[in-house]
Amino acid sequence: MDVLTERTPRVVSAVKLHRGAQRRKTGTFLIEGANSLESALAGGHAVEVFCTDDARERFGRLLDEAAGAGVPVSLVTDRAARGLSDTVTPAGLVAVCRLLDVSIETALAGRPALVAVPVEIAEPGNAGTVIRVADAVGADAVVLAGDAVDPHNGKCVRASAGSVFHLPIARERSIDAALSALTDAGLQVLATAADGEVDLDDADELLRAPTAWLFGNEAHGLAADIAARADHRIRIPIRGRAESLNLATAAAICLYESARAHHRAGTGNAGESQ
Repeated sequence: MDVLTERTPRVVSAVKLHRGAQRRKTGTFLIEGANSLESALAGGHAVEVFCTDDARERFGRLLDEAAGAGVPVSLVTDRAARGLSDTVTPAGLVAVCRLLDVSIETALAGRPALVAVPVEIAEPGNAGTVIRVADAVGADAVVLAGDAVDPHNGKCVRASAGSVFHLPIARERSIDAALSALTDAGLQVLATAADGEVDLDDADELLRAPTAWLFGNEAHGLAADIAARADHRIRIPIRGRAESLNLATAAAICLYESARAHHRAGTGNAGESQ
């Protein structure tokens, strides 16, 4: 098997996928590591795999699985692998995959019970963490509303630990359109707010209904006019001296509480044990 270098056209084209414009142009993105590749192969999303000789020794079974599924596997030099990676310590295993995001109508089809809606989320690590939490609690979809980070960003994909492949992810630049679609799908819309009129501890009955949770931007939270359009504004009680919770932590608490309420009520898919 020939070993591809950083100058090989296929490698050069793949490296360009670190840029969002190139991802949109080609309809593909990069993933890195065994966990992400395993999830990509399970969903039929992988197009091509690059690996170093060392990675071939460590992940032989997975690479054989890729080849058996008709996905080309190519050896690359360590230098080429560093160019394909955007991490400090590359895993030596990178794949090109088809873009994952779907329309909001597709994401909300089929009577969803629990949806996470980060609004204008800017930090890819936070976006990936919210996607991972949503997957873990059994949510039906994630909708990135407003001017949000690209879920195919390398840091977002890594933070999701493969969860980007496990549930529908939609991007809707119009927050108005996103809110309308959530309501049309039969979801109550809840917003996290420090001054919310409902305490999360007292929201068990409320949380039994199909729910979309709005989570605000890391720096500014939810805009007041957007929070006002929610059916209810929920505050998370803070009993210690911390001033506030970051976005990913607040999302984890709220999504878990909703999933638990659904599980206890026997409604929806959210919160079912794996």
